[in-house]
Amino acid sequence: MRFSRLRLNGFKSFVDPTDLVIREGLTGVVGPNGCGKSNLLEALRWVMGENRPTAMRGGGMEDVIFAGSASRAARNFAEVALVLDNSERLAPAGFNDSDTLEIVRRITRDAGSAYKLGGKDVRARDVQMLFADASTGAHSPALVRQGQISELINAKPRARRRVLEEAAGISGLYQRRHEAELRLNATEQNLARVDDVIEQLAAQLAALARQAKQAARYREIGAALRRAEGILVWRRWQQADSARAGAEAALRECTTEAARAESAAREAAKAREAAEQALPPLREEDGIAAAVLQRAQVERDTLDGEETRAREAIRTLEARIKQLGHDLDRESGLSGDADETIERLVWESEQLEQAAQGHDARLEEAAEAARLAAAELARREAELDQHNEDVARLAARHQSASRMRDDARAEAEAAAREMARAETEAEAAQAALARAEAEAGEAGVAQATATATAEAAETTLGEAESARAEVQTRESEARAARAAAEGEAGALEAEVAALAKLVAREASAGDQLLDRLRVERGYEAAIGAALADDLRAPEIDAQDASGWVTLPPYEATADLPDGAEPIALYIEAPKALARRLSQIGLVSREAGAAMQAALRPGQRLVSREGDLWRWDGFRAAADDLPSAAALRLQQLNRLVELKRDLEDARARAEGARRAHETLSERLSELTGAEQMAREARKQADRQVIEAGRALSRAESDRDRAASALEQARAALERHREQARAAGERCEQAEAAIAQLDDLDAARGELERQRTQLEQARTTMMTCRAAHDGLRREGEARISRAQKITQELSGWRHRRETAATRIGELARRKEEAEQELAEAAIAQLDDLDAARGELERQRT
Repeated sequence: MRFSRLRLNGFKSFVDPTDLVIREGLTGVVGPNGCGKSNLLEALRWVMGENRPTAMRGGGMEDVIFAGSASRAARNFAEVALVLDNSERLAPAGFNDSDTLEIVRRITRDAGSAYKLGGKDVRARDVQMLFADASTGAHSPALVRQGQISELINAKPRARRRVLEEAAGISGLYQRRHEAELRLNATEQNLARVDDVIEQLAAQLAALARQAKQAARYREIGAALRRAEGILVWRRWQQADSARAGAEAALRECTTEAARAESAAREAAKAREAAEQALPPLREEDGIAAAVLQRAQVERDTLDGEETRAREAIRTLEARIKQLGHDLDRESGLSGDADETIERLVWESEQLEQAAQGHDARLEEAAEAARLAAAELARREAELDQHNEDVARLAARHQSASRMRDDARAEAEAAAREMARAETEAEAAQAALARAEAEAGEAGVAQATATATAEAAETTLGEAESARAEVQTRESEARAARAAAEGEAGALEAEVAALAKLVAREASAGDQLLDRLRVERGYEAAIGAALADDLRAPEIDAQDASGWVTLPPYEATADLPDGAEPIALYIEAPKALARRLSQIGLVSREAGAAMQAALRPGQRLVSREGDLWRWDGFRAAADDLPSAAALRLQQLNRLVELKRDLEDARARAEGARRAHETLSERLSELTGAEQMAREARKQADRQVIEAGRALSRAESDRDRAASALEQARAALERHREQARAAGERCEQAEAAIAQLDDLDAARGELERQRTQLEQARTTMMTCRAAHDGLRREGEARISRAQKITQELSGWRHRRETAATRIGELARRKEEAEQELAEAAIAQLDDLDAARGELERQRT
């Protein structure tokens, strides 16, 4: 992986767009401490996917954004772009269509980071895997920071192993294996959960299927049951109806039969009486006859059994005689068959002896003929093998020379085609080089123009951001002031509403004087103590019953004690209270008790705190005698003050609202201007990027065109040399073919020898078959003679055995015939005599 360019914009100290071109060889950055050398290494780590703020020497990832200085405003974003050389096409498949690959990471305040790879939005993981596959990345030991050399020297074996794995190019495989293991574990867990869910669903499905079958069966059985119940009810009704009709008919028949049965019973009773009288003599005779008959039947059964056994014995003897006759016939036939077989075997043995005469001589002649044919076949096979090898070597030489000639011709033709193609490619590369140089010049001018535009847009954006920040601060302050004023006004409104509601609720139905008083603030307790609940009475006319009546002032009144101040100076009251108020004095709490004795009839003293001293000697402390009238007066005064404060608060809130709206409109305008400036800056940045890409593409195209031109020229020269060498090899191959023997004649001789070999093989096979046939005939004759001897012995023994059995069977047949004659004559005659005697006894 080769880096070709690093571009920074707003990253730490690189507030302006800065390009670091990384050429072939060694590229170094030299400068004093604090000039930003380490920021370049951190920019490389950051664009490769570093997500640790500590690695960026900051407390948060947004610390990489330029924070501002005395002369420059803070930036709102930071961007780092890394351009890679992808001429070897080692990038991922989705981004492998160009010779350069640009990776961009951009971070915006309060919005996070975003990555782009080849102009497409990608994840941080995709960028990290891209570098991991190339055995590098944000944590690569190849990126050496301050103090890392000593860390590598003192590193643990695991850290050293990571360095070796990265050097071997397998760190990406470990990363992918880790991700694959995580995915496999997640997949296994998902599969386990899927299996559990499937098992649960299967169990539920089985239960539902059973329930569905049960429900369907229940409906079917219910319908059939209702139908059967209907049929059963109908049949029972029909049977009951038929039974009722049958029972009625049977009842009528039974009544008739009962009448006939009664008549027959009476007649039977008469007949039974007559029969019972004649029955005893007949029973005695019947017993005697039954005993005689029983004895005769027993004797007859005994004779029948003996006759059956006698006849069975006769049938057995007859069957035995018949079987013995069949056995005699079979043994006679076997004896005749044995005689015929013995004669045939003797004749066959004589024929075999005649055929065996001269067999050894014929067998020796056939063996000699087969040996001579095999020797001739072996000689011809050896000649054919030798000639076949010669033809094969000649064919190989011909084939090698022809292949060399054809290869040389094909190589010469290919070299000619390649020469033409190389000339065309060289011309095209020359034209492409000219176009690439022109495009590179145009791209350089476009990049300079885009850079100037981007700088101007950046300046405009900085001014817009500064103005917007200032107005935003003022708008925030105005919003806070407005909120405070509106909150104050709202609180006052709520308090005014609550107090007004309380005052209105406590007001009496009549026109009480309490609501018409106007007391200076601080004197409410004194007025309440002096007048108390009398203030709740209304002002009335002379004819009304209760209330305050307006009377003329006293013509002569007693003065208040010295030091007492008239209370009427601090209150505005109706004229009805003039007499009352003229006799009330205001003193301090300390002087009141001393001045009480100087009071005239009807006079009283009060303090601002609410203490009361009357002329008649009554006194009341403020703490012991709280006055509802004083509280009411305080509420009224508070309500007046609150209304006045509410008007002021509303005025302030209205002013704050107008100021905030003005600043909000200004902030909206500046925000729009900032967005336009930001969009212009983005457009300028895109133009710079596109111009840089165009310049990179143009330079890459120029380099590729120059390389293609050089390669085309080298290929042209190489193909010329290949064509010359191919022509020389073609001439050498044709000369070698001319010096070789005629391959067709050699192959014709080979075919003739193969024909002779087949004839010799046929002759050998014929002689061997004749020898084998004679040998097999002799062996068959010997085997057959042995079998004939064995068969003659067996058949002669069988003939002797048959003669013996014939004599034995004849003797046994004569004995059975004699026994049959005796049984038939003696037993049957005795049985016939006994049966005749039994018949005579029965009669």
